[in-house]
Amino acid sequence: MTRPDTVAVARASRAAYTDPAAARASLRELARALGWGAGADDETPFARLVPAGARVVVKPNWVLHDNRGPWGIEPLVTHSMLIRTVVEELLGTAAARVTVGDAPLQECDFERLVEVNGIAPWARELAAREPRFRGPLDYRRTKSTEVDGVRMEREGLVPLDRFVLFDLGGDSLLEPIAGDGRFRVTVYPPDELAKTHARGRHQYLVARDIIEADVVVNMPKLKTHKKAGVTCALKNLIGINGNKEFLPHHRLGGSGSGGDCYPGADPVKQALEFVFDRANSTRSHTARRAWHLGKRALDRVLHERGDEVGVEGAWSGNDTIWRTCLDLNRVLLYGRVDGTLAPTPQRRVVHVVDAIVAGQGDGPLNAEPLDLGLLLAGSSAAAVDHVGSRLLGYDPALIPIVSHAFDHFSWPLVDFPASDVQVIGALGSGRADELVHAAEGELHYPPGWRDAVAPNEKTKNTRGPSLRET
Repeated sequence: MTRPDTVAVARASRAAYTDPAAARASLRELARALGWGAGADDETPFARLVPAGARVVVKPNWVLHDNRGPWGIEPLVTHSMLIRTVVEELLGTAAARVTVGDAPLQECDFERLVEVNGIAPWARELAAREPRFRGPLDYRRTKSTEVDGVRMEREGLVPLDRFVLFDLGGDSLLEPIAGDGRFRVTVYPPDELAKTHARGRHQYLVARDIIEADVVVNMPKLKTHKKAGVTCALKNLIGINGNKEFLPHHRLGGSGSGGDCYPGADPVKQALEFVFDRANSTRSHTARRAWHLGKRALDRVLHERGDEVGVEGAWSGNDTIWRTCLDLNRVLLYGRVDGTLAPTPQRRVVHVVDAIVAGQGDGPLNAEPLDLGLLLAGSSAAAVDHVGSRLLGYDPALIPIVSHAFDHFSWPLVDFPASDVQVIGALGSGRADELVHAAEGELHYPPGWRDAVAPNEKTKNTRGPSLRET
């Protein structure tokens, strides 16, 4: 096995999205480089990673069934051929069970997603001949639909006993910014979020499959992200939690008033936040409809002013979402079935990243295709994301979810600095900061993250003043 600070990189053409042999060849190249397996023709890529009788979970990125822009599903979610290849290779080990599951956005049409991307028909055929396989599983306890343009929820869809409740208390990375009731998720009731996150209480509701697993294969899609800057291995762990009211994404107000939803202070945005809170706090369809009309009016005002950031923490000053994500990464590594965190890691976690067609632009839901032609893999989410950020043209030091993953805290994610991250494979062998560069050409970024772009990288968007300075 290679050191945890090492990330393997393999070239992979779009053929890996349609040809099982091409996908398998690239996966085996990564596994050989990392010492996971496939050293011989008859050895699976996970032969030395998965012990006999292990319970394995594959966690893809299935955020939404459709791209909100015109670019299709390819840059949006982990490609089904890669998921299929990983699962079939895992079943080539002596694993006792292999499960595929995720908790996408509440408005995701899960059934449509897995049918359209081919996972569902493949899974039905596989389950018929392989009793060790389970999936695809939807870990969401709440789903939503639109009625007359208004969001309405259906709750309690997965039994509570299929989850493990964790409370990190004062050890949560959210604790330093807790205590004022400001935590928000844009379309969820603030009172529900206040029940799970407050001073001394920081709860997460994690799928039991994940906590009972001996091995987790995390399979993110590399994309830009308007709230976190980048979504890759670290951010993908949002999808192990069953209810979104356990997931603070930002804090009420602008930076000028102690929040982190947007830079500075703005009375129109304050009014819009008020409308959001009222709409999310009522169960009445009529009331929600009225608040929705108010929201549209305020949105028009912001649009006419040329505002691009909004009120959802979609900028580089968001000091909340990275804390939530890194808490979940700690739970993944150290979490026990009794809801406590052990002093040592409880399962093996590895990461296989789909960066063949990555996502750029105002991601993650309006993802524009970025042809990188790469697969990444490693045993450290922080190291993998350090490399992924550089591929997107970011300075990893300016992406909080990446830079803070190397911090020293209880239940740490790494024991090495970012400067030690190495790459092997298609980009050469050596320090990532010397060998990994952005794709050729002009790249697109979320408006609120243009100040995190590495100085030597080009962006198609006009660079304005840093949002941290406005």
